[in-house]
Amino acid sequence: MGCKEIDNVANHVSALKRARQDQKKRIQNRAQKSAMRTAVKQVLVAVEAGDKQAASDALKQATSLLDRAGRKNQMHPRQASRRVSRLNAHVKAIG
Repeated sequence: MGCKEIDNVANHVSALKRARQDQKKRIQNRAQKSAMRTAVKQVLVAVEAGDKQAASDALKQATSLLDRAGRKNQMHPRQASRRVSRLNAHVKAIG
């Protein structure tokens, strides 16, 4: 989104600044959310393969990203906690 597209949204200097800030934050949120989804997927792939070591390593990474998403209100904190709990149960269920 370039400056011209922001101009169409806002008419005041403060509104233009807010639009720029919102755009930056949206990009950051999307990147963090994507990284979180990828980490969760890596845990599930490792669990499917039955590789306990890889699954526990991936779980550590996913837990960190999920907790961060909960803290930063990218998802509800209880949803983040529930997802961590379920991933942990999957990893523990491996032989």
